[in-house]
Amino acid sequence: MDLHSIFINTDGRLRSGWRLLLYAFLFLAIYILLGTGLWIMSGVLGPFIEHLPHVTFVRDVVGRLVMLTSAIAAGYLCNRFLEGLPWRALGLTLHTGWLRDFIVGSVIGLVSLFIAVGLATIGRGLRFSFNGNGVLIVVESLASTIVLFVVAAVAEEAIFRGYALQTLTRAQLALVGILLTSVPFSIGHLWNPNVVPVVTFVNTALAGVWLSLAYLRTRSLWFPLGIHWAWNWALNSVCGLPVSGLKVTSNPLFHGTDLGPSWLTGGSYGIEGGAAAFIALILSTLFVWKTSLVQPTPEMFDLTSHENPAVPKAEISIRQTERQV
Repeated sequence: MDLHSIFINTDGRLRSGWRLLLYAFLFLAIYILLGTGLWIMSGVLGPFIEHLPHVTFVRDVVGRLVMLTSAIAAGYLCNRFLEGLPWRALGLTLHTGWLRDFIVGSVIGLVSLFIAVGLATIGRGLRFSFNGNGVLIVVESLASTIVLFVVAAVAEEAIFRGYALQTLTRAQLALVGILLTSVPFSIGHLWNPNVVPVVTFVNTALAGVWLSLAYLRTRSLWFPLGIHWAWNWALNSVCGLPVSGLKVTSNPLFHGTDLGPSWLTGGSYGIEGGAAAFIALILSTLFVWKTSLVQPTPEMFDLTSHENPAVPKAEISIRQTERQV
């Protein structure tokens, strides 16, 4: 292998590993730039907005939008200039069947979460009571957190199941891509409150595999997005349990009480740190991989199943022969 082939593949493109590194660098650069601008703006406007209603909610949504913008911008630039691919290759356009993918994913996310909660409840680890604060307050909470959880989920999907997984999939390295995106996805949750180190890592990495397979089944982000937001929303806003150690709303539909044992329920971290979630994730991962409810469109499959040659194959072969001579 000569120096040229270390960087350039047989399709005349920068190799996928280098593309992944450039994407990570570009994402961080854009995120730091936008985050710094947001921090400066917050400092200037802080005294004027800190007493406004829902300011904490708005700040959280804006922070997630910065992550999303950074991931989409970095992914688009890498697609365009490193692989010669269009914007729609990222899998977030309104392509044929996008709504079906999103709805099916949302149903799977809800059912999977309720399986986990059901297992913990049957095991006498959880107890639930209705929120008595009033219908309007609960409905407002359910509606507003949909916005937050959708934005948070699409940001994480764009970062981990967006360009990072997609470029390795085009290089026929989907399994490597699943590993290289699921492990950082899991590590990123280890700084959350009340973390259960080993179980949290295993369950969150498994969730990364679950969502990666959802992407590979459709080659679109709408299916894993549906799964992701629905699981988080139902866990926190419906069941009143922490999402990865965090309680987002104080007015869920139900108030969930953890009775233990923590190996089953996850304790203060929430059900994602327990065996009930592990079982539900295994079952749902198998279902996602085997289901016939979703499939990729021909266009999305073509954009993500192989490298996009920089020059015709015949010309690449001639160039390789010339270098060997």
